[in-house]
Amino acid sequence: MQDSIAFTLAQLAEQLNARLQGEGGRVIHGLAALQDAGPEQLSFLANRQYRKLLADSQAGAVLLTEADAADYAGNALIVADPYLAYARISHQFDPRPKSRPGIHPSAVIADSARIDASASIGAGVVVEAHAVIGANVTLGAQCFVGERCHIGADSWLAPRVTLYHDVRMGARCVIQSGAVIGGEGFGFANSGGRWNKIAQIGGVLIGDDVEIGANTTIDRGALSDTVISNGVKLDNQIQIAHNVHIGEHTAMAACVGISGSTHIGRHCMIAGGVGMVGHIEVCDNVFVSGMTMVTRSITEPGAYSSGTAMQTAGEWKKSAARFRQLDALAKRVQQLEKQLPAVTQPPQGSSES
Repeated sequence: MQDSIAFTLAQLAEQLNARLQGEGGRVIHGLAALQDAGPEQLSFLANRQYRKLLADSQAGAVLLTEADAADYAGNALIVADPYLAYARISHQFDPRPKSRPGIHPSAVIADSARIDASASIGAGVVVEAHAVIGANVTLGAQCFVGERCHIGADSWLAPRVTLYHDVRMGARCVIQSGAVIGGEGFGFANSGGRWNKIAQIGGVLIGDDVEIGANTTIDRGALSDTVISNGVKLDNQIQIAHNVHIGEHTAMAACVGISGSTHIGRHCMIAGGVGMVGHIEVCDNVFVSGMTMVTRSITEPGAYSSGTAMQTAGEWKKSAARFRQLDALAKRVQQLEKQLPAVTQPPQGSSES
């Protein structure tokens, strides 16, 4: 609990434009789940399956809808969407250390780099020639910013983020540790069984309000740029290949792999472990469930899945054995279909009543 962080319920209600039920003077020092919250913490109920925990919760106050607050006697902040309200208020209780303007003495800054006076440059950071660091940007310890990179205002890079040359990033971006942006795309031409490297001469263009998780990699373009549009959210350990284009406000969970030159639309949700082949298009408003392999373009909005659901090991072995028999079974069905006319048509010379 952060004792230095404190708000009254009345203050929080004003920030959220919420209806206050109970003690407006109750002081809140932090956030917690319903089953863990104490009298100085704010909690929320967003999933109906946790409603059973509400009556016994010791939370100082709870974010609730009107319907859930109707039979709750405790302190509450009543909102239309408790989870969204929790997301907004969480930033008030974030214990992340605040950055201070200035350049650490151990940072290595090229003479031609332009760094706003309000930026915070941590220990061991390297900023190469002609890079531009905007207002209120934070570069954590040991970040590397390559030549001609641009980082927009209010962006925050955790320690050990690597930006190769010619990465352009908009405002308010968040990049977690270990992310590598602008590495060479996987481009080779085969001649006589030997692979010949293709120079990757494009860059990476990242819009505003983009978040990129730990150890995620985004390759630079082969010719034109790889593009990550405004509001995209990428989880940890994702691979984005060269010349991929991701539309605005699309979100991807961990371990997704996107092959080269794939174009993904806006407001898509790609669940964990999804793979996509290259040179396909996915339209706007598509949801792809976990571990799906996308092998062709998706042209209609909606939900898509592949693979099989979990079974016991014994059931899965039986299903796998039957799967191997599908080809032979399909051929037998084709043969039976060819015989159907002879079976269903009456013999010549006969009459039907």
